[in-house]
Amino acid sequence: MTSSKPRPSRKTADPETIRGIVRETYGRIAETRGSCCGPGPCGCSADSVAKGLGYSAEDLAALPDGANLGLSCGNPTALASLKPGEIVLDLGAGAGLDVFLAARRVGRRGRAIGVDMTPAMLDAARRNAEAFRKDAGLWNVEFRLGEIEHLPVADASVDVVISNCVINLSPDKPQVWREIARVLRPGGRVAVSDLALLRPLPRALRESVAALTACVAGAVLVRETEAMAAGAGLSSVALRTKPFDFAAYGDSGDPLFKEAARCIPRGRTAGDYVATLEIEARKPAGKTRVRSR
Repeated sequence: MTSSKPRPSRKTADPETIRGIVRETYGRIAETRGSCCGPGPCGCSADSVAKGLGYSAEDLAALPDGANLGLSCGNPTALASLKPGEIVLDLGAGAGLDVFLAARRVGRRGRAIGVDMTPAMLDAARRNAEAFRKDAGLWNVEFRLGEIEHLPVADASVDVVISNCVINLSPDKPQVWREIARVLRPGGRVAVSDLALLRPLPRALRESVAALTACVAGAVLVRETEAMAAGAGLSSVALRTKPFDFAAYGDSGDPLFKEAARCIPRGRTAGDYVATLEIEARKPAGKTRVRSR
């Protein structure tokens, strides 16, 4: 997951450069079918990580091979309490893990849409969709290429927005939350799992591109996430933090986490700074339009 090309620090990199780095990193993950903590010789499996985050063995067994790349930090499909017939949108869908689980929950009358900005991820997700349709007998999944700051989705067209460890990667998080509010129908809801800061990061960690692509340096304080969701016009914003098991990644030999760990001050751990954050919110029932940039 490392590159031979010299990389700027986050301090000097502009948003488009950051997006390019993220796209390149996750493109390689798609091509190798997993992070270092996914399928491979690094000492842990993608399924073991997912089970630790609340995915059931039954859910994981029902997925197409290669849909779970070991990139989760929570289980937004469980958080969302999906109902038959709902339309669900997954931001940063990757190879389709949560899209396929959502599709089974919403059934034939529902629909699950995944958006990802990485062409290699989209290719993997679409291949997985063919296997899913044959196995599940459902034709209710779709994957679209796009950035989560500019979703290729119509206004007020989805019932539920989910996302799993992706919003932290965006260089314009307020715009992501405005887009979430825009595409939700009045009364629609949000169920997001992400990483968030418990305290400000040390400068070296904050400016590390490796820490960004490891989903650490791009995280923001919990109160900032709450403010962004409310500022986008969402209501009933509820946030819950949980300890994040960095050992499952760093101890496995994942080079991104190992490089990020070198930026942590002596006597501290990544868990002193970063936690898993579960975010739930709703679009007010009377709000039909939300202004996006």
